[in-house]
Amino acid sequence: MMSRLAGLCTGLTIRLHLASSCRQVHVWAFRRCKSSAEDKYTTGPLSKIRVVDLTRVLAGPFCTMLLGDLGAEVIKIEKPGSGDDTRSWGPPFMNSESVYFMSVNRNKKSMTVDLKSKQGQKIVEELVSKSDILVENYVPGKLDDLHLGHEHLMKLNPALIYCSITGFGETGPYTKRAGYDVIASAIGGLMHITGSKDGDPVKVGVAMTDLATGLYAHGAIMAALIERQKTGRGQRIQCNLLSSQVALLTHIACNYLNAGIEAQRWGTAHGSIVPYQGFQTSDGWVVVGAGNNRHFQDLCQRIQLPQLLSEKKYSSNENRVKHRNELIDILTERFLQQTTAHWLELLEGCGFPYGPINNIHQVFNDPQVHHLGIVDSVQHPTAGRVLFPGPAVGYSTFQQPTRLPPPILGQHSTEILKKLLQYNSEEIEKL
Repeated sequence: MMSRLAGLCTGLTIRLHLASSCRQVHVWAFRRCKSSAEDKYTTGPLSKIRVVDLTRVLAGPFCTMLLGDLGAEVIKIEKPGSGDDTRSWGPPFMNSESVYFMSVNRNKKSMTVDLKSKQGQKIVEELVSKSDILVENYVPGKLDDLHLGHEHLMKLNPALIYCSITGFGETGPYTKRAGYDVIASAIGGLMHITGSKDGDPVKVGVAMTDLATGLYAHGAIMAALIERQKTGRGQRIQCNLLSSQVALLTHIACNYLNAGIEAQRWGTAHGSIVPYQGFQTSDGWVVVGAGNNRHFQDLCQRIQLPQLLSEKKYSSNENRVKHRNELIDILTERFLQQTTAHWLELLEGCGFPYGPINNIHQVFNDPQVHHLGIVDSVQHPTAGRVLFPGPAVGYSTFQQPTRLPPPILGQHSTEILKKLLQYNSEEIEKL
């Protein structure tokens, strides 16, 4: 049977391993699961919603993972043999499973389907007829060539919400270009404004353009679900990385559009507020932000530089911006004289924002991160216990438990064919 499924359902496994409903205690603070008898229910508001996930890499999988966190049944369609590109991205790997892939694919089922075959296309059509949402991130026109475009599938299911995520949109001079985060962030201006003032453009450490587009798509899908409740009709949603990035320029964009001001790199500093940046200490870094005169006065008193308050050139934020370099030199020299811990203790209880620049080890040992219980875990069938940041949003009436670990390639193919699409064993044997 397995050999005959090579073109459609490779990587099947008879054993279906579900995630444990509660987390084990670790060095970090974990989310606590309440029993179903308590006030919060654990199925989530999207528990009756089914998603066909035709996305790969990051923006799309991040979007569909968020839908899965809210209770949706997410069926991830993957290429037989290799699956999502990120399954090969590493190290690190956990028993051959890519940590990158597992980071954005919890609460999903995996089904391998050859989209180039007529049988594979038929299976997707059958899934769509029983689903609410389809999310895809193919190059524009590719799914039309495979008879899986939005016009065709929305005729089969007029209530379908069909969300496309592309690099640059579906029309225009860049439409056929491959869309990657670093390219969209470059074209969209993010790399131009990121990095030290006199240094080279810098890529952000996390693919924020991808992630932001996933968030935009997630929000758009939720809005479309509400609209469908009113009209009974689905709709087409179009998201793209470049539009997301340009929209996220916010005040930087408006400064140029309305005042003709070209942006520049400021490192950790702010173009319109001084002081508002990171300062090196004797053993690390601390960030402080004095957003108004009262904040600046409090800062000067706490770090024992009260003489600055008597100087007119530092009496207002406008003056401090004009004399930025001189003031920053004085503050830099002062912060270098003590440790980060010393400054954090000295600033405790102040009214202005401050904090250390943490490395990742320090992030997950930070007392506030502990308190928030952001770290989640799940038992994976081959990788063992997997840790990850859980959903960032809490709700008063329901939880977001990790119901399923990131799936093995094709893990749920047989289950979906039998239980959802009503294929019998003989039909599956013929695939």
